[in-house]
Amino acid sequence: MDDRYGTDVLAAGWREARRREIPRVEASRGTVVEVADDGFCGAVMGLTSGLVELEDRVGRRRLFPLGPGYLVDGADVVLVAPAAPTVRAAPARTASGSFAPVEERARVARASRIWVEGKHDAELIEKVWGDDLRAEGVVVEFLQGVDVLGAALAEDPPSAERRYGVLVDHLVPGSKETRIAQAVAAGPHGRFVRIVGHPYIDVWQCVTPKAVGIARWPEVPRGIEFKAGVCRALGWPSQTPADLARAWQRILGSVSSYRDLEPALLGRVEELIDFVT
Repeated sequence: MDDRYGTDVLAAGWREARRREIPRVEASRGTVVEVADDGFCGAVMGLTSGLVELEDRVGRRRLFPLGPGYLVDGADVVLVAPAAPTVRAAPARTASGSFAPVEERARVARASRIWVEGKHDAELIEKVWGDDLRAEGVVVEFLQGVDVLGAALAEDPPSAERRYGVLVDHLVPGSKETRIAQAVAAGPHGRFVRIVGHPYIDVWQCVTPKAVGIARWPEVPRGIEFKAGVCRALGWPSQTPADLARAWQRILGSVSSYRDLEPALLGRVEELIDFVT
């Protein structure tokens, strides 16, 4: 038998079962609505303090409270404030200024390598380009001075699948480093080796003086070991290797991104990464 009154007239939810859901419409600029109470019809011009301003077809403007009591195309609606726009976060960047990958995953190391002349060079490159190098699978190795470059290439020759990028200090016309680089480029391995450098005596000078908090890098006279001379000129301890190591950590600690490095180094490192990848 059909029960016209339902199974339980006292059951919870009977009001909700009969309640009609009124659609919610955002009061976006230009949306045309009608006020159900007095028939005023106009386009949304703006919102202020929970009120919506409507302008009708002859230019009259009136304020009404947001909420129920409006019609759109003859149907009841609840007028609500538009949702705040979603602000997209700017893409994260690495210390070198590159866009950071969404998932940071190191790549299997390539056969190609980047050679640098010393530990400080490698530490500086790791700090700024480390994320990029891991993403590309590029390993940075020490080269115990540019003088041994020829012997290193002969021991483990490069090829199309195993390229070498070499970063050297003081690569300026007439220097020993430049003569060695020219000889390698003209030799049997030159096709698969890219030698670049910066004009500074030491990689310390590739960090901008502003980052370190000094006016400029001191000029060290010939015959004085460069790092020790710099420390003395700046009033830093310079008597022992530990003093020089602390000085470098002070300099390295002042670097947070590529902005703290001289352009003469930035372009050369990017060139090497491109070459070996």
